[in-house]
Amino acid sequence: MFSLEKFFVTTAIVYPNADPHVGFAFEQVFADVLARYYRLKGSDVLFLSGSDDHGSKIAKYAKEAGKEPKAFVDEQVEKYLRLAKALNLSLSRFIRTTDLDHECTVQEVFQRIFKNKDIYKGTYEGLYCVGCEAFITEKELVDEKCPYHKTVPALLKEENYFFRLSKFKQKIIQLLEKEKFYIPKARANEILNRLKNQELKDLSVSRPKSNVSWGIELPFDDSHTVYVWFDALLNYYTGSKAGKKNYWPADLHIIGKEIAWFHAVIWPAILLSAKIPLPKKVFGHGWLTFEGQKMSKSLGNVIDPFYFCKTYGADSLRYYLCREISFGEDGDFSEKNLIARHNNELANELGNLLSRTLTLLEKGFEGKIPKSQTSQELQKGLHLKKIQQSFESLEINVALSEIFSFISSCNKFINDREPWKQKGKELEKTLYSVVDSLRVISILLSPVIPQTSEKINSQLGVKAGSLKDCKFNLLKTGTQTKKGEILFKKAELQEKSSDKN
Repeated sequence: MFSLEKFFVTTAIVYPNADPHVGFAFEQVFADVLARYYRLKGSDVLFLSGSDDHGSKIAKYAKEAGKEPKAFVDEQVEKYLRLAKALNLSLSRFIRTTDLDHECTVQEVFQRIFKNKDIYKGTYEGLYCVGCEAFITEKELVDEKCPYHKTVPALLKEENYFFRLSKFKQKIIQLLEKEKFYIPKARANEILNRLKNQELKDLSVSRPKSNVSWGIELPFDDSHTVYVWFDALLNYYTGSKAGKKNYWPADLHIIGKEIAWFHAVIWPAILLSAKIPLPKKVFGHGWLTFEGQKMSKSLGNVIDPFYFCKTYGADSLRYYLCREISFGEDGDFSEKNLIARHNNELANELGNLLSRTLTLLEKGFEGKIPKSQTSQELQKGLHLKKIQQSFESLEINVALSEIFSFISSCNKFINDREPWKQKGKELEKTLYSVVDSLRVISILLSPVIPQTSEKINSQLGVKAGSLKDCKFNLLKTGTQTKKGEILFKKAELQEKSSDKN
């Protein structure tokens, strides 16, 4: 999908009103895998995530905790930064909507849209969900409650500034239909149906400061604060400026499907009004469920990701999330299934392949790479083009399936050749073939399990490679390998999986 000199990928910024959960890790890991993949490809990558610090909900939680809003979000954001480190995310920046450069961006864009006469003052009356930080229609309610937060919205009437969202309806329809701005297609069609069958009303983009004081003041009216979603969406534009470089437009926004409307309708309309180039793609991923129910902080059924990083290792959690779940669809999280993939694929297939190959090399050649070439039979088992296409079409689970199919081919190659019975040139060819294949495997797996790839490289005595190095027969004769600890220890299901780190 992308073949770029630069690659700017973003996640939705987190709302730090509670502790992070595995659903947060799901989105962050997926974006990190893409960032790492495009770096392997040679792209200049900017990977942005962050936190949405403002809004009435934050102010409410801060008050309940007996803290000022800024102190509250500072404490909460630190937990997300710790998790980013635990997950080994290769972030370029973790932006916060309280950052000074972001506040300046929001006021500048708001002023620009006001100058373009797309913002006006009026009175709004409607249903407001504090959890969504948004007004919602009666049609969206399920049993008179917000479908996402299961709470009854409040009826509000107040003076606001409005954005002429309705002005951009036809252009947004065109974006979704012809330019395929939002993917997957099925979700784009849901938004299109809503646009075509319902009136697109203008959007309230401010709140009276007397009601919501925790926010960015309007540049021309300090009695109002900027609507939290208008503020939050602009983080991507603020974060695109890295030093003297400007990476805008974003190549890919990765978001959860529940905030599709904001990113597929409101966000492009804001940019169109401000005459800022549009991002290239918005990808709405599915929900990560637990025992069939959406994982949500407000529903109280979250799973602590620190536990899984500590118990099974970050790479095992990263691998499971990418391998088990098709990112465009909903997926159910299961600790039992995580353990099965950890034991069967990471420990048995990958770990044992490295361990027994290096043991044979140590025994036969004192750990040094013999002079030979990789078997054509083995080379044909690697479908590199399909692996690259899968990464680039956001089908990481398919890419991993292909890589592990090749790992299985390597294990079968050893079993069929029986190198413990071989000698001379025949043994040299067998071992060179598998070690050279492991070098390529390490490169291809590095976006998903980067720490494991580093361990493999260290044991093989090679430096980290790029996609250009995914060719056979690049392993130098005489390279000294050194068998280390096993990559993955077998795991068993723990009695409790909710213990905090």
